[in-house]
Amino acid sequence: MSGFLAGLCVAVLPLLAAGFWLGRRTSRPSTLGGLGTPVEHATFETLHTASLAAPPLRAGLTGETARKSARRLRTLLGTDALCLTDQDTVLAWEGVGEHHRDQIMERLGGPLETGRGEAFRLDCDEPYCPLRWAVVAPLTVDDRVHGALVACAPRESAVLVRATGEVARWVSVQLELADLDQSRTRLIEAEIKALRAQISPHFIFNSLAVIASFVRTDPERARELLLEFADFTRYSFRRHGDFTTLADELHAIDHYLALVRARFGDRLSVTLQIAPEVLPVTLPFLCLQPLVENAVKHGLEGGTGKVDKSRITITAQDAGAEALVVIEDDGPGMDPDRLRRILSGEVSPSGGIGLSNVDDRLRQVYGDDYGLVIETALGAGMKITARLPKYQPGVHSAGRLPRE
Repeated sequence: MSGFLAGLCVAVLPLLAAGFWLGRRTSRPSTLGGLGTPVEHATFETLHTASLAAPPLRAGLTGETARKSARRLRTLLGTDALCLTDQDTVLAWEGVGEHHRDQIMERLGGPLETGRGEAFRLDCDEPYCPLRWAVVAPLTVDDRVHGALVACAPRESAVLVRATGEVARWVSVQLELADLDQSRTRLIEAEIKALRAQISPHFIFNSLAVIASFVRTDPERARELLLEFADFTRYSFRRHGDFTTLADELHAIDHYLALVRARFGDRLSVTLQIAPEVLPVTLPFLCLQPLVENAVKHGLEGGTGKVDKSRITITAQDAGAEALVVIEDDGPGMDPDRLRRILSGEVSPSGGIGLSNVDDRLRQVYGDDYGLVIETALGAGMKITARLPKYQPGVHSAGRLPRE
């Protein structure tokens, strides 16, 4: 949170300075709209323009994002022309004098190498081209220069040099946030891959063995289980989206439990209590299924010996701004100290990766207040509670996977 606030300060303060400068240049008392002084009006317009330029930049520095943001950035500076570049080429040009592209790129070697801004005169043979001066401000992320913001004007101006540098700093902050978003996405993808890898060969072997056992005695049952297995593995290994809906996750759990029931028969009893209003809630992909798998393992396979029967209860309730999901089993439970070591990564027994993986991803997406709450003790079963906000910025389901 402190890093976010620092980034916000870096982003806003330069804009206020740019807004003051813009206000001095463009103030019109007749167009204030009741906002106060010309400077206050200009500051509001500057912040509004910046808010429109920010979303494309949060996707990184590409040709498309540069084109979408260049017009807003030129408005911020009030220049005749502006361009955004990467290390090799001009990504977007906004305004007049586009024939200066090559000349500007030839002069960017120094600023891109040193990370220091520079101003220089533009040579031009076009009689009607107003551009005679360019100001270069590098765009940096983590001390690495990714490109440059170049403002072009008819004459040299110390104010333009300073304003260009401030706006470039703001653009750099947006690119840094984009880099953080991409790092977060890569981390989540890596954890999903780790969770997919944990779909144990043991489970796959047992499922196929159960299906094979019905091939001769009950072919229709074998066919149904084979479809359940196909649907479950297809969902688990799907390749689009980091998030899904509670309805889709429960649907996958139903496929998983059908295979488990075929193996354990009457030894496993499952009760579901699902409030319909929470079914559209979005949550991280493969977030609940590992918890149910954990309940099955500890309910029927945990402890020092096999358990004759196990009862698992899955509830999903509406809790105002949140959905409350509880998965509970009556198995042998676990020593709380051992559970803490599993969640902290100190030990990795069979099934432990699922719990720690889900706990980590919930905290990354929703914050530390939304980690798993696990209640257990030896001989007392296990109760796992997950709180899911109904709305979280950036959390959107990729939509239901079509059935093939």
